[in-house]
Amino acid sequence: MSKEGGGGCAALLLVFVFSASALIWLGKANMEGDALHSLRTSLQDPNNVLQSWDPTLVNPCTWFHVTCNNDNSVIRVDLGNAALSGQLVPQLGLLKNLQYLELYSNNISGPIPSDLGNLTSLVSLDLYLNSFSGPIPDTLEKLSKLRFLRLNNNSLTGSIPMSLINITTLQVLDLSNNRLSGVVPDNGSFSLFTPISFANNLDLCGPVTGKPCPGSPPFSPPPPFVPSPPVSLPGGNSATGAVAGGVAAGAALLFAAPAIAFAWWRRRKPREYFFDVPGWFRCQNFTAIYIIFRSFLTT
Repeated sequence: MSKEGGGGCAALLLVFVFSASALIWLGKANMEGDALHSLRTSLQDPNNVLQSWDPTLVNPCTWFHVTCNNDNSVIRVDLGNAALSGQLVPQLGLLKNLQYLELYSNNISGPIPSDLGNLTSLVSLDLYLNSFSGPIPDTLEKLSKLRFLRLNNNSLTGSIPMSLINITTLQVLDLSNNRLSGVVPDNGSFSLFTPISFANNLDLCGPVTGKPCPGSPPFSPPPPFVPSPPVSLPGGNSATGAVAGGVAAGAALLFAAPAIAFAWWRRRKPREYFFDVPGWFRCQNFTAIYIIFRSFLTT
């Protein structure tokens, strides 16, 4: 084979590799764009917040409320408080690199798609303050990076999937104000959460809620408070008596201190001398007065 033929094959190979990479990248971008466009067609958007979601563009990274990484893959969808209604679509599970799905404070209804369990990069799932119904999908247990799960203020029913306790990264959980029932898990990651996370679900039960489950024994009341006996000191005196004696002695010293200080002050005060001035001034010899006064001071 000639050198020209070998160079031509190498060039064709490079073109093929580049073209294949470009097709894969375009296919990935179009797949994510198609998934988000499916969501757009399933939602009612009275304020046109999704107007920029044009499926004819190369990728969705230029759409408003969508954030991509350096590889032009979608990592955030921020549509909170956008007055949206309608239902979610299972195609959302195709957003493999999605980290934040923020759909709170809308009027989205219907079930939570089980396909959301495929979002294995998800860090935050915020669906609160909507009208979702049906159960919490147990596929959410696959979200091993999830830190924030807020599904409160919906109309979710059924039990809390026990498998959610295996999400060890979970830091914030709010399932309050739904219609959930059954036992609230209290082990695994759920051991971190307080009754606030489950409030206003009338049919939930378990130690976390303070409500026994049907058929289970009632919670044991806390043991009664029994004060510990006084500790005896050597010589038969108790610690309580020693403390009381110390307090009494301190009080006596406190009241006696002013009297002691006054007596000490009186002893330190110079003695005052009084003279009969008129009697002295009846004398006419002031020299005699001075001699007498001087002799008095030296005595």
